Amino acid sequence: MAALKDIKRKITAVHKTRQITKAMNMVAASKFKAAQTRMESFRPYAAKFMEVLNSLALRVDAGSHPLLAVREPERIRVICMTSDRGLCGGFNNNLLKAVERFIKAKLGEGRDVAILPVGRKGRDFFRKKAKIVNARTEVFGKFDMSLAVGISDDVIPPFIGEEYDELYLFYNEFVNVAVQKPAVVRLFPLPAIDRKEEIESSKRLDYIYEPSAKELLEKLLPMYVHVLIYRALAETVAGENGARMAAMDNATRNCEELIQSLTLKYNKVRQSAITAELMDIVGGTEALAKG
Repeated sequence: MAALKDIKRKITAVHKTRQITKAMNMVAASKFKAAQTRMESFRPYAAKFMEVLNSLALRVDAGSHPLLAVREPERIRVICMTSDRGLCGGFNNNLLKAVERFIKAKLGEGRDVAILPVGRKGRDFFRKKAKIVNARTEVFGKFDMSLAVGISDDVIPPFIGEEYDELYLFYNEFVNVAVQKPAVVRLFPLPAIDRKEEIESSKRLDYIYEPSAKELLEKLLPMYVHVLIYRALAETVAGENGARMAAMDNATRNCEELIQSLTLKYNKVRQSAITAELMDIVGGTEALAKG
């Protein structure tokens, strides 16, 4: 009977776990729709913004603005965007491993690397593994462009002040509910600025600017940082909820399979116990009959 009670207790516990995972799946699904809509509506704007900015950058001197400065990358900073909470499969682990490989490679080249974690998982992971500056956590519940501006304020003045030479942004790019791909963007210097190859003039789009390209660049460069960081925030939130939906759906199915397995085991043990009792009764009856 003790074995039956243990199995029954396990079945009850798995039932409760299934209720939790199903509820978490539903919560993630409700958040995912809004996050996906925000991300998909912002993607075209970010892409077009980068296209125009790169075109502008190719037409001005790299020394015309401090954010365009190309220096020897001795000191590097990395913005790492992860979620604040777990239970979302490999969403955080895949990104953190990519960032860790990047850091090891740069440290192996003798570079100085500092991490700007956005999200509790990234902060906790690198707490004892790397130098951390300006950590931000619990920011994904409700965010807007002001958060992107705040993160930009943490990185723009130090770059202008030559406190570091390169800035990279790591985040999970949303592909679909089941797939989030680690992505990296170099924010400073602007990727188009230090291209070694010349872009053929026939392939360049020619724009008429009002005011001048240099004046426009003065205004657009800080916005460029805001746009890319905001896009990464939107991709991270959509990816996190999509990954949690998939993870909780898998967990719910695993619970159902485990319940079926435990129920089958329970029935087998119970049947064996009943058979053993019947054998005892039959044996006792035969003994009385013989006596």
